Amino acid sequence: MITLVVGASGATGIRLVEELLNREHYVKVIVRSPEKLPDTIKNHERLSVICASVLELSDKEMEQHVSVCNTVVSCLGHNVTFKGIYGNPRRLVTETTQRLCNAIKANKSEASTKYVLMSTVAYRNPNLNESISFAQKCIILLLRLILPPHTDNEKAAEHLRTVIGQKDKDIEWIAVRPSALIDEESTSEIEVYPSPMGSILKDGQISRINVGYFMADLITNSDIWNKWRGQMPVIYNKGTAL
Repeated sequence: MITLVVGASGATGIRLVEELLNREHYVKVIVRSPEKLPDTIKNHERLSVICASVLELSDKEMEQHVSVCNTVVSCLGHNVTFKGIYGNPRRLVTETTQRLCNAIKANKSEASTKYVLMSTVAYRNPNLNESISFAQKCIILLLRLILPPHTDNEKAAEHLRTVIGQKDKDIEWIAVRPSALIDEESTSEIEVYPSPMGSILKDGQISRINVGYFMADLITNSDIWNKWRGQMPVIYNKGTAL
């Protein structure tokens, strides 16, 4: 099994790559700055590093990179700087998801490819008609107006939900919605729900290492994958869901 990871040099992407390698899986990563990868994995025998900006790859290059992969994962996000939030590319996550899905479909593989998107708990899944108060609706509208990365995350998830949908023969997908991300050095027990348990501003915590571990479980465990396929699970460190 080979997994392609974009956003692998980010704080959560690194955790996912480390866990997949620990499970003896082969991993390809597309990273603009490979020097950001930790020394513990940089020269790993099961890791292939493609040095590139993912949106600067041609369609043919994208197709070649995904052609040998059973799973594609996007851990992309925007840097928390003025340029990262308001500069280009404003649709980094959405455009990457669209192009990767197009590349998967262009390859016309006999077996479907798994696509995992690291999304956000601030996105509400219309398929489940998730309850949201008037105040939260106002907050989401404000986020869309002043924070381009929020809209980017929403549109990426919407592409999977509405364009790929539930019955696509080429792509199976899951959008993972972490609660507030924190840093911890070891894994711990988690809780997984179909929908958020709290409000936009107060909805528990999840460590990045636990997010990476959960995504690795989705990729390597068919029972867990089938349980959440076509859904947008929300994950929490145990005991923090509100």
